[in-house]
Amino acid sequence: MSQQNKKLKVGITLGDTNGIGIEVALKAVSVPEMLDMCIPVMYGSSKVVSYHRNACNLSGFQINHTKNADNIKDNVPNLVECIDQEIKVELGQPSKQAGLASFMALEAAVRDLKAGLIDVLVTAPISKENIQSEQFQFPGHTEYLESATGEGAKALMIMCTENLRIALATIHLPLSQIPSALTIEGIKEKLHLLNTSLKRDFNIDGPRIAVLSLNPHAGENGILGTEEHDIIIPAMQQSLEEDGVQCFGPYAADGFFGARHYRRFDAVLAMYHDQGLAPFKTIAMDEGVNFTAGLPIVRTSPDHGTGYDIAGQGIANESSMRHAIYTAIDVYRNRIRYDEARQNPLPKLFQDRGRDNVKLDLTKGE
Repeated sequence: MSQQNKKLKVGITLGDTNGIGIEVALKAVSVPEMLDMCIPVMYGSSKVVSYHRNACNLSGFQINHTKNADNIKDNVPNLVECIDQEIKVELGQPSKQAGLASFMALEAAVRDLKAGLIDVLVTAPISKENIQSEQFQFPGHTEYLESATGEGAKALMIMCTENLRIALATIHLPLSQIPSALTIEGIKEKLHLLNTSLKRDFNIDGPRIAVLSLNPHAGENGILGTEEHDIIIPAMQQSLEEDGVQCFGPYAADGFFGARHYRRFDAVLAMYHDQGLAPFKTIAMDEGVNFTAGLPIVRTSPDHGTGYDIAGQGIANESSMRHAIYTAIDVYRNRIRYDEARQNPLPKLFQDRGRDNVKLDLTKGE
């Protein structure tokens, strides 16, 4: 079976053991249509999963329990037992034990992903505070995965649905640090990553990218700030000239989203976390997906948090988790198509058209 058509092994870390991650993961992977599409491979504790199944009344399906991803089965959800200590479940309560469990699941899944035992990674929500330890000193999943799997590549956070994609120029920074974190080279890098991802991961030809301003009213010609004139616009101009990125703006965020101008573009680059995520979650909370672009691996996540306030009640909506799984599968397959179409282009051209009919001017980079 070709890589394009094979049934993918989807690794799913179960996240914070006191939140809703286990519930939404179990709901998403237990339905027949999901099992027809992929092989779910969850990472966590069987005892903790059993606790959540009972609390949320989710016991009506089989799970294959295994010590490692070499022994997974098709047509049933799998659970890799990767937590080697007792974890006390305290539904709705943040705890360091829950943070440790979420890290152990993440570490095991990343190890299997790099070893080729799973094909893509989907991460349930973590507590960014409680996961902190000597082993995990990152603001979130994105930065950890960049370090663990990037091989020097830079990550780009993209919040996405079928028709809306918002990328972030800065991610988990205090608001006071954002202006000094914005640079021409930094924005150019994000635009390049976003442009490449739209073509390779989302199968979009000639993508159009809207860029948001930092300041209210796009700085009002310097009256409300100069970052647009000094940093954002030069970065956009250089990205177009040097990399062919079709980028437009900078647009004031309030009017841009209020008038639904995002519908005219393939993606939006926001300058900071809440500027992009607040409107995104207002527009697409249930179907939204957090996708980490720019890395050799494919990773997605639901766009919600740990949901402590509703943990263990059986009422958490699994739609975002389901869409995260679908998106990971789509991106994996899009990458294969994109890369295959660009593999050995000259021999293919000669074969299709004949050597005598092809004239290339290499001085022009054709």
